[in-house]
Amino acid sequence: MKHLHLLGLLGLVASSAAYAQAPGAKPESPYRASATKINDLVHTKLDVRFDYKKRYLYGKEWVTLKPHAYPTDSLRLDAKGMDIKTVALMNGGQQTPLKYDYADGMNLRINLGRMFKPGEEYTIYIDYTSKPDELKVQGSAAITDAKGLYFINPDSTTAGKPVQIWTQGETEGSSAWFPTIDRPNQKTTEEISMTVPAKYVTLSNGKLVSSTPAGPGLRTDVWKMDLPHAPYLFMMAVGDFKKTTDTWRGKEVSYYLEPKYAPFAKQIFGNTTDMLEFYSNRLGVEYPWNKYAQIVARDYVSGAMENTTATLHGEQVQMTDRELLDRPYSSESVIAHELFHQWFGDYVTAESWSNITVNESMADFSEGLYAEHKYGRDAADAHYYTYLRRYLSSPRDAAKTLVRFHYDQQEEVFDLVSYQKGGAIVDMLRTYLGDDVFFAGLQKYLQDNKFGNGEAHQMRLAFEAVSGQDLNWFYNQWYYSPGHPVVTIDYAWDAAKKVQSVTVKQTQPGTPFRLPFTIDYYVGGKVMHQPVTMTQATQTFSMPLAAKPELVNVDASKKLLWNKTDNKSAAELAYQYSHAPLYVDRREAVAAAAKDQATNAASRAVLLAALNDKFYAIRGAAAQSLKMDDKAVAKAAAPALRKLAATEKNTMVLAQTLTSLAQLKDKKDEKLFNQNFNSQSYSVQAAALRGLAAVQPAQALARAKTLEKDDNAALAQAVTQAYAQGGGAAEWAYVRDKFDAARPNSQFGMMESIGTMAGRLNDATAITEGVTRLKTMGVKYKMYGADKPVIEQLKAIADKQAKGPNAALAKEQTDKAIAEIQAAK
Repeated sequence: MKHLHLLGLLGLVASSAAYAQAPGAKPESPYRASATKINDLVHTKLDVRFDYKKRYLYGKEWVTLKPHAYPTDSLRLDAKGMDIKTVALMNGGQQTPLKYDYADGMNLRINLGRMFKPGEEYTIYIDYTSKPDELKVQGSAAITDAKGLYFINPDSTTAGKPVQIWTQGETEGSSAWFPTIDRPNQKTTEEISMTVPAKYVTLSNGKLVSSTPAGPGLRTDVWKMDLPHAPYLFMMAVGDFKKTTDTWRGKEVSYYLEPKYAPFAKQIFGNTTDMLEFYSNRLGVEYPWNKYAQIVARDYVSGAMENTTATLHGEQVQMTDRELLDRPYSSESVIAHELFHQWFGDYVTAESWSNITVNESMADFSEGLYAEHKYGRDAADAHYYTYLRRYLSSPRDAAKTLVRFHYDQQEEVFDLVSYQKGGAIVDMLRTYLGDDVFFAGLQKYLQDNKFGNGEAHQMRLAFEAVSGQDLNWFYNQWYYSPGHPVVTIDYAWDAAKKVQSVTVKQTQPGTPFRLPFTIDYYVGGKVMHQPVTMTQATQTFSMPLAAKPELVNVDASKKLLWNKTDNKSAAELAYQYSHAPLYVDRREAVAAAAKDQATNAASRAVLLAALNDKFYAIRGAAAQSLKMDDKAVAKAAAPALRKLAATEKNTMVLAQTLTSLAQLKDKKDEKLFNQNFNSQSYSVQAAALRGLAAVQPAQALARAKTLEKDDNAALAQAVTQAYAQGGGAAEWAYVRDKFDAARPNSQFGMMESIGTMAGRLNDATAITEGVTRLKTMGVKYKMYGADKPVIEQLKAIADKQAKGPNAALAKEQTDKAIAEIQAAK
């Protein structure tokens, strides 16, 4: 599962520091053991058809099981909210009706009629109806719904929206559309027969073994999966999809998209075959399944899902050729993430949701791994850096353990700890062990547990076996204990003794972390490396040197998961930018320079140098960091930005450059903005429109009118911003409607426009509609930190309306909205 990080978050609206004492799992949360195995799934055969009007699935199931360790005469299956019509024991082709209890509508308890011995297989037949839209279940922040089976626009009532059916099994949603033992430590082969309107395409796990007419306007497709996998990885999809086919090592690799996006399938998913080759070689375990398909669905409840052989993506992955010009690796990385799950999650599955780290942390790690292979070390480090910042910006996650045996509901474990923190921990272990040993350990883990289940303990034992090292210390502090080090780093040079000292102090409560790292000393153009291991709360490391170093670089590999205050001087950070080799070295120098650029010429020089960095993300960060409202900064930076705008090839950096120039409101940039308004890149075009709004508002309004029919999110945000600054009541409907139609990330980008326009217009309806939308966002996404910027916008509305005819209305409504947001949990 790859869930979306709502509102981009966390670098935008949360605090920049996290502490180990932050609130975490509730003390009363129960212990969650791995599911006890009484019966084992062996094979699941389904025959299903759909009632689009009622939103029902009519199913017949033949499920084969066997007692696990002890004789049993009973069977419990998960079956959520179904009508159960028949339950029978199969004897060849004969059915023997069985007694069952289904009083709670969730657990189907069957009396098998006799005792079955361990390993003795039996087959149960069930005739049932699944009614997912009538099911009362709760999703989570990561997986927003849990009803398992989804009918999208089944009555064709929404114009322009396709009719689709798709399923979502993780965590325990599969049992909403077929009875099963819906636990991750079960594995079963499968066969699914789907009868659907003949005009639609189907997709499921494994291989399509037959496709035959099934009466007027109908067709029956049979999909078969010969290798065992967990019930939550079962999937079906039905709809008007256009299939594009690739191959890899003789296996089919396919992409299913809406017809509009099919021409761009190879551009969207084209690196999939390279990923298959790279991961197979790097892991030493060839992709284990008989095909790999990816399909894109509407209204999906998360980011993407690694159903075995058939990944389902949310619609955000669909892009036109113009949109693909702006696609960052963070958007492509979901493709790598879900593919890596085919090994870590599908081939070897987490024993329990408590151990989801062996699925999700590995998949998050794989994103940077592929970035390094395809785009270079800087790209990988930039990706990891962003993810680590997200975790460190969420104090409430600092008290959670990576392996989490206590939780209220299993969806809670799909969070910044299991994903971003876990991925950083895996990357840290890779650095500690070295590539040869690390990947040999992953290979052993996969081979030892193939088609079975794994826990963090199994992964530790595999690494210990190949490394010859005891790694309990690493797993105890990073997997089974909460938090992370919070450190300060100080430096002292003893000129008489010619000794450089480095003092590292861990300030978080509790037992100090054991931290192996390397300190690099830069003296006279040469670098000396000092490997050290920190084991105490405060520790000083010393190195005799020929002269005072220009730079002391602690954690030279930049892989430690810690929150640090590094007390370097501006001169040392400038040296770090120009001499230390890694992305994070340069990025940290840029971040530090941004803080005192207005008063320190050396810091301004770092930012100006970074505008010409070899890696686009550094150039973009530098352009974004410039405080163009400061005269000294603007005087130094404006010529450099204009020069960069004339040569920059990366569309996102060019867009940021135009955005920074727009802050000057200098009419000499009008020509530049107009030139870039015709760019094929939506991001550049949007930034150019914002620039025009800053220097020629009337012209920007006219330009915005020509873009109203375009659905691109970046462009819509720019148009709403232009209208918010200079539009009238006639444009409010566009701003409101675009906000309503936008996804959460885009809504967050439009939040300021909603607030600005609602505060500026003398229109009671606009005020009410604006306040209502902001309040809803503040309540719904409060857990992500959205409450603070929303409340600021609401206060701004009241302030702007204070002297107008709607002052009382604005104050009443904003006060009430703020109170509701503050009261929300």
